[in-house]
Amino acid sequence: MEWIVLLVAGLFECGWPVGLKLGWSESGALWGWLAFAAMSMAASGALLLIAQQRIPMGTAYAVWTGIGAVGTFVLGILLFGEAATTERFFCVGLIVAGIVGLKLASK
Repeated sequence: MEWIVLLVAGLFECGWPVGLKLGWSESGALWGWLAFAAMSMAASGALLLIAQQRIPMGTAYAVWTGIGAVGTFVLGILLFGEAATTERFFCVGLIVAGIVGLKLASK
């Protein structure tokens, strides 16, 4: 169950960079998106707190940031037209390999 909580925390970790990206326009702050970013930060941190009760802190933190990094990478490509190069995917694959390795090593 704690790994599911950590996964959801990582998904919320993807929300705040998107909210910050969309939260500012040429006309100024877009408070709804900034509120979304703040809510995502709070939810992500609260769920990480819960997950760390049973998962070692270093493992939980690394997996949490990894999910956030990979998810934000994918959202950048899908939502903002960021580059989808082979090199970028290879590097993200290394992050995924690290996440899987930490999960397997934490038994």
